[in-house]
Amino acid sequence: QVQLVESGGGLVQPGGSLRLSCAASGSIAGLNAMGWYRQAPGKQRELVATITTRGGTHYADSVKGRFTISRDNGKNTVYLQMNSLKPDDTAVYYCWYINSITRRDYWGQGTQVTVSS
Repeated sequence: QVQLVESGGGLVQPGGSLRLSCAASGSIAGLNAMGWYRQAPGKQRELVATITTRGGTHYADSVKGRFTISRDNGKNTVYLQMNSLKPDDTAVYYCWYINSITRRDYWGQGTQVTVSS
């Protein structure tokens, strides 16, 4: 089992910044990927960004150039730096972890990000 604990959500004005963190604990695989998905009201959950243990990253087109994903493998923690936030970024952001070998994945509880003036 893997447990994911998110932090860092909140209310921010358009153009502002937030940093999300997600700490993983439990049976952490040597090869894994972590990342963030988001779900806005009335919409499907969508990928935001992912990062592998080796540092390979992938971003949704909608956040490229504004969001940066990073990780600290020693702390089993992934971060999402979100800059130039827009109202369309408003959503519940979910942390995601996948064992790269077994393909078993886990989800965090979610943290609300609201971008509004």
